Amino acid sequence: MSTDSRTQNPLCFPGDPDSPVLACDGQGLKRLFNASLAWLEQHTAVINSLNVFPVPDGDTGTNMFLTLQAACQEIGLAPEEYVGIVAQQASRGALMGARGNSGVILSQILRGFAQSLKDKEDFNAAEFASALKRGATVAYQAVIKPVEGTILTVVRESSEAAVEVSPQLSDLRELFEYLVHAARESVAKTPQLLPVLREAGVVDAGGQGLFVILEGMTKCLHRQDMQIDVELSEMVELQQAAPAAAYGYDVQYVLEGENLDIVQIRADVSAMGDCALVVGDSGMVKVHVHTPSPGDPLNYGAQHGSLSRVIIENMQEQYQSFIMGRAAPVLPAQDAEELSIAIAAVSPGPGLDKLFESLGAHVIISGGQTMNPSIEQLLQAVSDAPAPDVIILPNNSNIILAAQQAQALSNKRVHVIPSKTVPQGVSALLAFNYNADLNDNARAMERSIDEVLTAEITTAVRDVSLNGLSVREGQIIGLIDGELKVAGEDIDTVVDQVLERLCTDETELVTLYYGEQATAESTEALADRLASRYPDIEVEVIEGNQPHYHYIISAE
Repeated sequence: MSTDSRTQNPLCFPGDPDSPVLACDGQGLKRLFNASLAWLEQHTAVINSLNVFPVPDGDTGTNMFLTLQAACQEIGLAPEEYVGIVAQQASRGALMGARGNSGVILSQILRGFAQSLKDKEDFNAAEFASALKRGATVAYQAVIKPVEGTILTVVRESSEAAVEVSPQLSDLRELFEYLVHAARESVAKTPQLLPVLREAGVVDAGGQGLFVILEGMTKCLHRQDMQIDVELSEMVELQQAAPAAAYGYDVQYVLEGENLDIVQIRADVSAMGDCALVVGDSGMVKVHVHTPSPGDPLNYGAQHGSLSRVIIENMQEQYQSFIMGRAAPVLPAQDAEELSIAIAAVSPGPGLDKLFESLGAHVIISGGQTMNPSIEQLLQAVSDAPAPDVIILPNNSNIILAAQQAQALSNKRVHVIPSKTVPQGVSALLAFNYNADLNDNARAMERSIDEVLTAEITTAVRDVSLNGLSVREGQIIGLIDGELKVAGEDIDTVVDQVLERLCTDETELVTLYYGEQATAESTEALADRLASRYPDIEVEVIEGNQPHYHYIISAE
């Protein structure tokens, strides 16, 4: 145990709820992690709904939940008291369970956090702030091209704010209150940094997820009910989430006066709403609170002095119901003898499983939107692949980062082809040459994915104005290479408009991969109509059985 003044108080959650929390040991950190998991569960649907595009497969919240869940399962019922050991265990669990870009970045935050706490028995406010800042640094290093206005910005800005204020805040509860406030402000600014968020009218989903995690830890330190029973020994299953609570208004101001009683002000403001933050001294106090009645804290402050830097924001969050899809296990590897290179492909539907197998994929990993495979599943696929060299086809932009982490962890030689769509994965497989080595094949397959265009036809799940289009919930929409391009009332019209943009004089082949919501008959009728309209282009139909998307269309 540390030998400083922290030994005068129990580590984390003292018996007296009014006593300061001066430090947190390993068991305390476990409680913080599990509380944040429970709180994240309550907000997963809302985070998923913060998708830039109004497609029915937002999965940022799901990926962050499953990643954090893996961390909590790893620490389980372990009896370790040293916070450094528990942090390392949580980091290892998060890495193996990381899914999607948001999950991988979260795992890297926990990795840096654990590095900073190595060999420590407990942490105080300054040490936690420093560890979180180290987490931000490691997360930035893990992303080849970091983008501001994302979870990276939120963890960096909030950790920097925590480091700055931590020398003045010995109580961990006060630090976390400040940290949560800084994280919320950072999340609110993400649309200013990323134009596509501003145009879509949403904040960054990953940043919002990190805010929720920190808020859950803060609630735990204040012994507030998570409204869910989370046992360390049990897997927390993601249920259909309850509607998000209304935050009402975010009220902030600076109060200047004489002989201000900061303790009394903190108590009074806390009674007016949630997430209250009151810091300062007898001459100047910064006040922040979420309240349904913004006039109350303003009137209160005006009675005690002069107000400046007043900010009032409507923080009501949207709710979208959803049920999480789960990734199926990795299928067994095909039998093969004396292979030098094997291919592992991610596939979002059983029809596409068969297609990838027929084209030479040796291991199929079930996954796609809403069911991103974890790093551990990708590593298992590489292990199952019957060759010393392995090529991974992620076939989804949200799986590439996890595949790259699996590449770094594997003992085999692994190359990740950055295929963002199923048609790109198909094109890459067609470019594979068994007589070439790993590097030559990788170059050829990477060139091939640039030779195919991909369109996706789905149904909008919310109203949005984006890319010059005004989309209403329930309309059919078409995306080309990930960009929203078309909106209409029926599938045939949208497909026609998409193909007008997709097809050129050089297009030779159009392939329709039909999903769960389409039928073979309707797709054949669509193909016949397209063949008549484009007599010089060959039209193929393949049963994909993919969820969410009526059609995935490739043009090459």
